[in-house]
Amino acid sequence: MGTDKRARQKANRDRARQERIRKQKMTMVRKRGLLLGLGIPAIVGVLFLISNFVMNDSSSDTAVTVASSTPQPTETVPGRQITGKTPCPKTDGTEERATIFEQAPSMCIDPAKSYTATFNTSEGVIEVALDTKKTPETVNNFVTLSRYGYYDTSFIFRTDVSLDIIQGGGSNNTDGPGYTIKDEGGRFSYSAGDLVMARSSGVDSGGGQFFFVTGEKASVLNSQGTYVTFGKITKGLDVAQAILALNSGEGALGGAPSKPVKIDTLVITEK
Repeated sequence: MGTDKRARQKANRDRARQERIRKQKMTMVRKRGLLLGLGIPAIVGVLFLISNFVMNDSSSDTAVTVASSTPQPTETVPGRQITGKTPCPKTDGTEERATIFEQAPSMCIDPAKSYTATFNTSEGVIEVALDTKKTPETVNNFVTLSRYGYYDTSFIFRTDVSLDIIQGGGSNNTDGPGYTIKDEGGRFSYSAGDLVMARSSGVDSGGGQFFFVTGEKASVLNSQGTYVTFGKITKGLDVAQAILALNSGEGALGGAPSKPVKIDTLVITEK
């Protein structure tokens, strides 16, 4: 009787473990599907496959794992909060840092000028020419946040090798400046070197997050074309690709880098 009881207890523990794993995997895929704007049928199909895989793989306790041992970045250093209307920041780099805003900024840039964003990261420098002709409002938002030091000490927290993208602008994909902006510029196609606004699956839901396209796999997003491209890498595409190569293979949203990738400063120059 003792042996039978222990066998039943072990079987119950195994079933409970498999159910926990199945729910964790389903949650991960749901999040990723919503982020990329996948249709419900596609998500259901993937969930069905994952459910079958987990249920059929009961021979090993380590075959399927969701918990990640990847080193996680420390929290982004917070700045001051601006309430009411967001004034245009100083352009000489002396503006007091701010990370929380009540309202989106008014037009602070001159769309007739050229703007370059220099990402000084822990893995190297990436320079981007910002597109003020097609996406002046999006560039204005990005430049304003940059001049407030919003991106300084933030992280590249996502490296998705299935899409050839790296994503940043916070400690994780829930960070934001406190407001959203409208989508701008019509439909887009995506190629290596693009700087793109990240957002949820809903329209007009961007704020401060962005992603870099590092390769051709991002072309699967062309059928949507709704993520606003507002710049192009002119120097440092190899740095962005090296950051993607740090993918740990663990975590949600395609995986986190195997070590923290920090944006020390983001500097805007104009001419």
